[in-house]
Amino acid sequence: MLSRSGLAGLALLLSGSVLGSVAYAAEECPAKSMSMDDIVAVLKAAPSCDRAMTLFEACAFGASGDVQLGEVATKRCEADFIGQAQPAQKASYQSELQACDRKYRNKSGTMYISATAFCRAEAAQRYSRQALKAAGSKAR
Repeated sequence: MLSRSGLAGLALLLSGSVLGSVAYAAEECPAKSMSMDDIVAVLKAAPSCDRAMTLFEACAFGASGDVQLGEVATKRCEADFIGQAQPAQKASYQSELQACDRKYRNKSGTMYISATAFCRAEAAQRYSRQALKAAGSKAR
């Protein structure tokens, strides 16, 4: 028989997994079709880095095709910071990208290629958010 704390832990675990699956099902890919060209067009039209990342997540294949989608999302996010980044910040960003490349280097399977694409895009998103936050605080 489970103790009260065991039941509470099980309830938390189950509610977390249900909430997590709801978060991922929040948006469907808005592309006309699941062809690479249609998805790339939707990503390129994203008005912001965060929107591009949401679309990337919604339209991802979970396989090696995500490399191309991730590159589009990454480029959208880089547009927010790469031009005005200082050399030290650019070096730090490149270091994070290399860490993403190393993270799954010895893994086999296309899902790890997808994970690398997401890691790289998420790094670009972090730098985009930092740059936009800094620009907002300078405008005040």
